[in-house]
Amino acid sequence: MQRVLNIPLLVILMGIGALAMFVPFLHAMALRDWMSARSFFYSGLVFFFLATLIGIATYNGRARNLARSHLMALPICFLCLPLMLAVPFDEAVRDTSYLNSYFEMVSSLTTTGATLFDDPARLAPSVHLWRALVGWLGGLFVWITAIAILAPMNLGGFEVLATDGLGGGTRFGQDSVRRTDPRERLMRYSLQLLPIYTALTGVLLLLLLIAGEDPFVALCHAMSTLATSGISPVGGLSGAQAGVPGEMFIFAFFIFAISRQSFAPDQRGEGWRRLARDSEFLMALLCVALLPAFLFLRHWIGAYDVDDQQNVAAALDALWGSIFSVLSFLTTTGFVSADWAEARDWSGLQTPGLILLGLALTGGGVATTAGGVKLLRVYALYKHGVREMEKLIHPHSVGGAGARARRIRRQGAYVAWVFFMLFALSIALVMTALSLTGLPFEDVTILSVAALATTGPLAEVAGEQVIRFAELGAAGKLIISAAMVLGRLEALAIIALLNPEFWRQ
Repeated sequence: MQRVLNIPLLVILMGIGALAMFVPFLHAMALRDWMSARSFFYSGLVFFFLATLIGIATYNGRARNLARSHLMALPICFLCLPLMLAVPFDEAVRDTSYLNSYFEMVSSLTTTGATLFDDPARLAPSVHLWRALVGWLGGLFVWITAIAILAPMNLGGFEVLATDGLGGGTRFGQDSVRRTDPRERLMRYSLQLLPIYTALTGVLLLLLLIAGEDPFVALCHAMSTLATSGISPVGGLSGAQAGVPGEMFIFAFFIFAISRQSFAPDQRGEGWRRLARDSEFLMALLCVALLPAFLFLRHWIGAYDVDDQQNVAAALDALWGSIFSVLSFLTTTGFVSADWAEARDWSGLQTPGLILLGLALTGGGVATTAGGVKLLRVYALYKHGVREMEKLIHPHSVGGAGARARRIRRQGAYVAWVFFMLFALSIALVMTALSLTGLPFEDVTILSVAALATTGPLAEVAGEQVIRFAELGAAGKLIISAAMVLGRLEALAIIALLNPEFWRQ
């Protein structure tokens, strides 16, 4: 295993992607789908041979700055690896273009879940499996790189916990980057997180099977839940057979996209015992409690005397649809409850999907597969705002709660605000680019947020009408693809990559 560390990261990922192509190949063979089987078998064989040759040619190569080279590998992987992953997809789906296949693979690898194929029946089951598998591997890649690459550099949300902003100073600071080989961290965390990730997927798969779900659909939904990709071979949970019990099982596993403490007990202060005091978990719990109550009680109070609204079963369906969808979009998974239609009608709002858009912008936990701004940054700004209001009343008061809380309220809030501005500028940039393609303002806004928050299903529920990615032109698809990569990596990491001063500190 140590020899693998001497091969560039991109080449290793190429080999993993090539080997992954044999999974849908075996599935297509079992279904006697010979065209899909040939597409995945030949592509896997060719690309694995190519990755082997490139690995031999680049073996034992060492960059002058390993930390920067691994950070640089992230955008290259998300942009270039789909070029390879799209080949079997394009061969198996003959009535589409290579650009559409590339869009699908970028969407899957970044765990966005946006699709150009509104009719699931248009794709063969093995192709649906490939989309879900790429999304699952993309989620695993995000999990590992967040802890092994971004955390030691105080990026990806960890900058909020840093002592002096981007410069480091914590156990995830710049000094640890110099002392430890990033390749060793990648290997160590891969061996630690892969069994956890796989086991959680297997447990959810088993629970969905117990709930009565079709085995193939259960596998795809289990992988999509852990990866927060929202990819479904049946068009979402409305086409699933597990019903409310299946949604409850999926709902329980959203916790792994809320807080890193749920799966990373080796981090400082992490663990199930302290989950109840975790700021990210408490903020998510607050959103899940307040927003569904708002959607539910608003219409209950306004229409308590209407006979239809006194139906207890309908009321409970609407309440569950709100609770599930709120947490689903907060974790940027994008699964819509089968009862969301009842919840939307019950709320009485014209566009309740805008609430889901705001939740997707907020995002999930740091070092999870969720996208968005991240709950920890929102928490830092909230604590800073509360402290400033206290100072307005008592100007000479001293904030307590310890050094860590003071650090989050001061330096943490500062870098969180910087990230918010960068995120807002990213949205403005993507909206401007999409506007040049002739799209209306509302569609441009929803598509930009969906791409940068890596929550593709927003296009279906955020507006009054469904927005279809298939109706985008070639320029629009390329812009959305670039936005998905930017949203997955975050603008702060891109700026750190391009800023030489960051590496000279």
